[in-house]
Amino acid sequence: MDTGAPVEAVYVAPEGRANPAVALVVARAFDAGVRVFDLAPGVIERVADTINPQPLLAVVGFTTAAIDVVQHKSMVVVCVDVRDPGNAGTMIRTADAAGMGAVICCDGTVDPTNPKTVRASAGSLFHIPVVAGGVPEMVIETVRSWGFTTVGTAVRAGVDYAAFDWRRPTALVFGNEASGLPAPLLESLDAQVSIPMAGKAESLNVSVAAAVLCFEALRQRRTAAGPAEPSGGGTP
Repeated sequence: MDTGAPVEAVYVAPEGRANPAVALVVARAFDAGVRVFDLAPGVIERVADTINPQPLLAVVGFTTAAIDVVQHKSMVVVCVDVRDPGNAGTMIRTADAAGMGAVICCDGTVDPTNPKTVRASAGSLFHIPVVAGGVPEMVIETVRSWGFTTVGTAVRAGVDYAAFDWRRPTALVFGNEASGLPAPLLESLDAQVSIPMAGKAESLNVSVAAAVLCFEALRQRRTAAGPAEPSGGGTP
């Protein structure tokens, strides 16, 4: 509701009525003319796809963005064959938190409207443009034609991510959880970066790697822009 997304209907479990946070959402929904339905005991557990669902569900309209929205952004995240919905949702949330301009989910990546992706995004699906679809090679060429430097991650062969200049328009390209980016695609990118690891782990989870790189980019850009007042945000 804060982002103006079209809420079609709200469903409330009996225990939800006693929850002040749920009651506030229900009141806002009523004021906005949204249909609100009270459910009988046990119904929400059968409707939801989680074991212990929250006492409120909603049907909300969502439309993915066209790739043209990326053209005038300064930094975007590109997902290539990211299959796990939790990873995809976390990457969308991270991109939003780090001030990325958009997320592109290429062909082969999980549908951004997958319920687990939606939950993992924690609302960020409605805060940042999400592009769905596109052959990875064509997406890379398109963003490159708009002046983006395309950057992929390599376990060992890349430039130290902290030494890379993230202040330029950049498309951060992440690959499959198990196999990473296909070698031909990785080699076609403008640059490769690596995250040095002190322990014996062979690699990082793709959503963790995305967080490390996105926030390094944010750090460099904030440093270049000079000191700023704290926004008041933080990690819950």
